Amino acid sequence: MTANTIDTVLFDLDGTLIDTNDLIINSFLHTLNRYYPNQYTREDVLPFLGPTLAETFGKLNPENIEEMIQIYRTYNIANHDMLVKEFTGVFETVRTLKESGYKLGIVTTKMHDVVLKGLKLSNLEQFFDVIVALDHVKNPKPDPEPVLLALEQLGSKPETAIMVGDNYHDILGGRNAGTKTAAVAWSVKGRDFLEQFEPDFMLENMADILDIVGVGGQ
Repeated sequence: MTANTIDTVLFDLDGTLIDTNDLIINSFLHTLNRYYPNQYTREDVLPFLGPTLAETFGKLNPENIEEMIQIYRTYNIANHDMLVKEFTGVFETVRTLKESGYKLGIVTTKMHDVVLKGLKLSNLEQFFDVIVALDHVKNPKPDPEPVLLALEQLGSKPETAIMVGDNYHDILGGRNAGTKTAAVAWSVKGRDFLEQFEPDFMLENMADILDIVGVGGQ
């Protein structure tokens, strides 16, 4: 199954292009341990990956949202370069898409300054002309606003774009904006979780996107 009319590929960042899973999980555990000592495990915080920090902390502790976000971000930034890792095949695939003339963008629920940190660390910043981060929109994914903003900035249309991500926010955000969607099987939440949201494609390796969009006439 291919989608040969695709000229634009939008990517989530965390858990999709770069392996920030340990960083995010540790950041949550560090923060939550301040308020609820020894009450949360790694498994407990997996559902928090994807939603905004305000959404997650707002449900847990509405009175201390801003303080908790600050504790989280301070730890996250301090440990960023030590804990972030690369996913196999991502750099080569994104480079191939760029060299093949595809328009590429990042759509994330992360703050812009930390997005740049991750892209620089992974040497991916050279490939992306557009980044839509949490601080650029009023309504984050799964609302279509950030996806539509990225498409507008790239001069692209939803019907010729695909949104790639590791969480249901990415699949629903793309669908709500009218794009094709691809989920990544290496998501920390697992393939079965993502398949519930019926993405158009499931990527076993990032290189699978090349066949889907038709790089090399495939």
